Amino acid sequence: MSVISDPIGDMLVRVKNAYSAKKESVLVPHSNLKLAVAELLKSKGFISGIEKKGKKIRKFLELGLKYSDGEAAISGARRISKPSRRLYAKASQMKPVKYGRGIAIISTSKGIMTNVEAREKGLGGEIMAEVW
Repeated sequence: MSVISDPIGDMLVRVKNAYSAKKESVLVPHSNLKLAVAELLKSKGFISGIEKKGKKIRKFLELGLKYSDGEAAISGARRISKPSRRLYAKASQMKPVKYGRGIAIISTSKGIMTNVEAREKGLGGEIMAEVW
């Protein structure tokens, strides 16, 4: 088994690949950070459901994928802050993603939230990814 150096990037790639293969769901190894990101994606309508599976060491998250008229809810995702290059922004520096049709996932001191929520609360943080 290999070690994944970028777990959030791996999660986004798995979700994008599952959407392009027209799958109904995708399995992602469990972590609290991935669960928080998945809950954010669910609240914004990018995925349909989250289910925890497995026991002890072998835990997984099963993410239900959402389609409307055969079109995937996520048309693209991009990792911004990588393990080799962390990218942070103040609340005033956060810009809309794809003219407001997408979201940026921000890790703040108050938890994981979108760029719009972080800007409203006046919080800066690490820009983890963009999803549209």
